[in-house]
Amino acid sequence: MPLTLTARPYPFCFDLGRAALVIIDMQRDFIEPGGFGESLGNDVRLLSAIVPTCQKVLAAWRQQGGLVIHTREAHRPDLSDCPDSKRNRGNTRLRIGDIGPMGRILVAGEPGNQIIPELAPASGEWVIDKPGKGAFYATSLHQQLQHADISHLIFMGVTTEVCVQTSMREANDRGYDCLILEDCTESYFPHFKAATLEMIHAQGGIVGWTSNSAELLGALESRG
Repeated sequence: MPLTLTARPYPFCFDLGRAALVIIDMQRDFIEPGGFGESLGNDVRLLSAIVPTCQKVLAAWRQQGGLVIHTREAHRPDLSDCPDSKRNRGNTRLRIGDIGPMGRILVAGEPGNQIIPELAPASGEWVIDKPGKGAFYATSLHQQLQHADISHLIFMGVTTEVCVQTSMREANDRGYDCLILEDCTESYFPHFKAATLEMIHAQGGIVGWTSNSAELLGALESRG
């Protein structure tokens, strides 16, 4: 039976068997004190504040047997998938591939590149290492979703305005119906988050829908 969430700009309906929970870039370097994000001067408490709510959603989704997808922004150790334009962007002391507080920054396999323990992938869940901001760029995600007959994606993770929104826009262009849980996403800049959420559901849902964890948890609980 389809589930329906109260959402903006209008209700979001989906079949759990054709939906996936997509958790974007909940990586130690972005979330934890002492990581790369904090070394850049960001207040990581803003991002870590959503972890308990994300945990509740993840546990409920798993209990219902829904597909879970985790992403990590990660590059090969030789940085062959990291263009100079990305590595050299910004006037920063530490760049992608350099040794940071938790190992080489945004390099696959490094401690800081791992998903935080509170949301660690379970056996059988998908983990997508992406070299770009969006989850579809230079990955096999679209092909995997098509093979699994997935049509609806529910997003949470960080940061709202960069990797989450980019992934939603990529998914929207590929024909997926997308929703973001407002209390399960965050930015180092709260006004960026607010503006992004407005963009997503503007003009009749130009990118997708927005809702909250209580709506999703209630819908999942109603299934028994």
